[in-house]
Amino acid sequence: MLDFFTIFSKGGLVLWCFQGVSDSCTGPVNALIRSVLLQERGGNNSFTHEALTLKYKLDNQFELVFVVGFQKILTLTYVDKLIDDVHRLFRDKYRTEIQQQSALSLLNGTFDFQNDFLRLLREAEESSKVRAPTTMKKFEDSEKAKKPVRSMIETRGEKPKEKAKNKKNKGAKKEVKFLLTGFDVPLTASKTAPAEKSVGADNGVELSKEELIRRKREEFIQKHGKAADKSSKSSKSDAPKEKGKKAPRVWELGGCANKEDLDYSAPTTNGAPEIAPPEDINLIRGTGPGGQLQDLDCSSSDDEGAAQNPTKPSAAKGTLGGMFGMLKGLVGSKSLSREDMESVLDKMRDHLIAKNVAADIAVQLCESVANKLEGKVMGTFSTVTSTVKQALQESLVQILQPQRPVDMLRDIMDAQRRQRPYVVTFCGVNGVGKSTNLAKISFWLLENGYSVLIAACDTFRAGAVEQLRTHTRRLSALHPPESHGGRTMVQLFEKGYGKDAAGIAMEAIAFARNQGFDVVLVDTAGRMQDNAPLMTALAKLITVNTPDLVLFVGEALVGNEAVDQLVKFNRALADHSMAQTPRLIDGIVLTKFDTIDDKVGAAISMTYITSKPIVFVGTGQTYCDLRSLNAKAVVAALMKA
Repeated sequence: MLDFFTIFSKGGLVLWCFQGVSDSCTGPVNALIRSVLLQERGGNNSFTHEALTLKYKLDNQFELVFVVGFQKILTLTYVDKLIDDVHRLFRDKYRTEIQQQSALSLLNGTFDFQNDFLRLLREAEESSKVRAPTTMKKFEDSEKAKKPVRSMIETRGEKPKEKAKNKKNKGAKKEVKFLLTGFDVPLTASKTAPAEKSVGADNGVELSKEELIRRKREEFIQKHGKAADKSSKSSKSDAPKEKGKKAPRVWELGGCANKEDLDYSAPTTNGAPEIAPPEDINLIRGTGPGGQLQDLDCSSSDDEGAAQNPTKPSAAKGTLGGMFGMLKGLVGSKSLSREDMESVLDKMRDHLIAKNVAADIAVQLCESVANKLEGKVMGTFSTVTSTVKQALQESLVQILQPQRPVDMLRDIMDAQRRQRPYVVTFCGVNGVGKSTNLAKISFWLLENGYSVLIAACDTFRAGAVEQLRTHTRRLSALHPPESHGGRTMVQLFEKGYGKDAAGIAMEAIAFARNQGFDVVLVDTAGRMQDNAPLMTALAKLITVNTPDLVLFVGEALVGNEAVDQLVKFNRALADHSMAQTPRLIDGIVLTKFDTIDDKVGAAISMTYITSKPIVFVGTGQTYCDLRSLNAKAVVAALMKA
């Protein structure tokens, strides 16, 4: 049973609608438009909204959208056929009204499609029911029945022989065991069991059963006694080697393992450590304005060299522009088909994967572009390559521009008006740079005049608290209390190692509220997305403390792993959360962006899979190496051949 079926134009005019239930279809269709159509995520023609599954089809020639909705617990096999039949009949029946391409004509037009739709729906339901019942295969139809009897006997004749051999071997083992114990049992389990008396192998004299057992026992003892002698000799021969083993050579500059020589801790005076040596503040701070985030620059050294030598002829221009030049060809005024775009999309997919975009995401992007352009009429002097490339660029820019941008400074000001600290939690896998980028964001907030409390909730990794303590000392040197009227601008809240991270974060937030800190930055331990206990602890920390912003810190070096990390982090936060509406990742911090040149595909993968914005981009080792994402620059670097 269908909940609804609606047909509307891409301009937003509803042409016809079928309502199968009393509930309105406005909410699900608007969610489809916001989350899929406007965000260029048309790679899959299915969308789930609450308890409904929506399937849609785009008609790019007439700018129409066909949407059908039904309960997601139902498995309706005829939906795809129904939407294709409705699309074909509606387009052919009202071609003249749609081709006028004016909103007034569409509003004044009458689309009496109810009877036709009900007929198509009835036919689709009947076609799905009319199915030949599955009958069991008879023995005469199987491959086994076609084999001749002789071949079956031959193939089966080998296995009993093997079994007989195995039985003989097992019988021999049993014989040895029984001979050692001396029990009165048959010697072997084979068919040729000996009688009470046996003939000796050497002199032809008949031996009794007891004499045969005694002789076999002596042979067995002699055989295994020799092996024991050999093993004892080998152990004796190894012993002198150990005694004569050379002592390791001691080199003059090889160091020493004495505790006194390895103690590099700072000497203390009256129990207090000496003051740390002065550090180069400018080297720590870096160059550039710290309070204002600059846009990300994705230009490589090759681009700079080309800009310095504009008179130098470019080889790429002579070949019609890199990877897209080989497919250049005028097609005239015609509607695009899948066959026309197939070769171009294949090369674009390979190009995106080479630029570090996850393979699944690259396939979905190309599929979305194909759905967007299929049936679209091209201009006279347009080419398939240029049209597809432009559509892909527009899709990538739209993906990198989030539905709801994150403005931390505005949200901090709103929290100040409510007289509470603004809480940010950092999470991610091991070694991606959570603590380093937390220090960079702290410096950016300090430059904008906000006080920061750093909560050391990484109670697992050795040296995590000391690392944050070093960052706090350096940030305090850059922003001393004397420069802010005696107010402490940055402070570390730590309780050591082995404690509950959620409890430390709660105490840090309460401390920040009492001391008047503007922002609390919570550093968590790195954890793999498959580690269920640690993911449960992270979900507990987020559920208990309800931070204002949850940032996932990820490397720009990863490809397919980025998708796996984000999907499993969100799934784990949803599964292990105790709240009715679980809190998921709100934004992304992309680190190590200065190490990838133009392989910027991880930004596309992370944003596509989560629909969340990239809030910060780390580009270096100093506190000023923090940038905001420039979508157009990233797409330009991604599309560069």
